Amino acid sequence: MTAVQERIDEIRERGYCVLRRHFAPALIDACREAFWPFLLAYLEAHHDAPNRGAHRHFLPMPFTRPCFAPEFFFDEDVLSIVRGVMDQRVLCDQWGCDVPLRGSGYQDVHVDYRRPLFEEAPNLVLPPYAIVVSFGLVRIAPEDGPIEIGPGTPVPLEVGDVLIRHPWALHRGSPNQTDTPRALASIRYVRRWYWDDSREVEAVPHEVWDSLTPAQRQMLRFPVQDSSV
Repeated sequence: MTAVQERIDEIRERGYCVLRRHFAPALIDACREAFWPFLLAYLEAHHDAPNRGAHRHFLPMPFTRPCFAPEFFFDEDVLSIVRGVMDQRVLCDQWGCDVPLRGSGYQDVHVDYRRPLFEEAPNLVLPPYAIVVSFGLVRIAPEDGPIEIGPGTPVPLEVGDVLIRHPWALHRGSPNQTDTPRALASIRYVRRWYWDDSREVEAVPHEVWDSLTPAQRQMLRFPVQDSSV
């Protein structure tokens, strides 16, 4: 059995897998340093308006470099697993960051994207049509508020670890007990026929779009800024 197949089986059996030390720390450090001023400004402006529960925020990630790096989206190992769980024609349509702060508590256990695909058959068991790939912009230890997947199973992440999960696996956020925002960046991959507008997304700057290969562009379902802007 190949390593990729083992990871696919993990996702099918328990809802997630973790690739340890997979992304280069320097790549994540550059992303964090560029994103952090934007994040702090957002948190100051929305201090009294958390959108994911008390002291919890979600915000879209920008596509400006080095916040955006093709290595995050088009990693061959990650794509082999995502495609193995779904199919070869997946694309990505969300790029955002979940940030619990000090004062956050345990979320209720839940699944993401709860609206059933077929409303007339809400309990119909379907194969996955969405997979979420996440990585910490900071080290996420137990005191930082890691995601828990399954009954009381925290998933701590070192910088460079990549979490690949089925969004319907039962999970919850845990309290951030530190003064550092626990920034978890996430990319959603979907089967090509699936679409929803469940998350706000940023537009891709035209110069970034032009720098991508045709195959990479085909995988991105995001608005592109007008070249005249």
